[in-house]
Amino acid sequence: MEENPWQILESNAIYDNPWIKITEHQVINPTGGKGIYGEVHFKNYAIGIIALDEDDKIWLVGQYRFPLKAYSWEIPEGGGPLDANPLASAKRELLEETGLVAQYWEELLRMHLSNSVSDELAIIYLARDFEQFEAQPEETEELVVKKVHFEEAYQMVLRGEITDSMSVAAILRLKLIKANL
Repeated sequence: MEENPWQILESNAIYDNPWIKITEHQVINPTGGKGIYGEVHFKNYAIGIIALDEDDKIWLVGQYRFPLKAYSWEIPEGGGPLDANPLASAKRELLEETGLVAQYWEELLRMHLSNSVSDELAIIYLARDFEQFEAQPEETEELVVKKVHFEEAYQMVLRGEITDSMSVAAILRLKLIKANL
């Protein structure tokens, strides 16, 4: 463990809502120069799920992403409160977006999504053995759900058709796991 080379002179919260808090820090950087550093604190975990069935197919969710101003295909994803069990949040998200309830869950990976400006932690699970119910999307979600063979999802990543970082990392991780079985 190395010591923190940054010195914070002053911090001011410049934006705060139920999901994020943005703080501007007046700092002395590692080389001794004065500057500013913006930090985005996320008030939820980022939760993702690869739902894999017995035929080696997974569910993808398509939706228009406001910040990108573009349509995006992704694994089922959402947020989970920091004080809640992330697995419970994953189960809720999978049901909301796909209508699936899984019997088997395994954590695939944890990752920081943009660690140069944010503390957002993603936790991604593999889910299997499903029962189908009605999807329950949130009012902010207009979703298209499709089921594709896992290899097709992997090829979508390679072709740049899936660009969401959690989806890319989860699909590549599962591809490596499957290759080593």
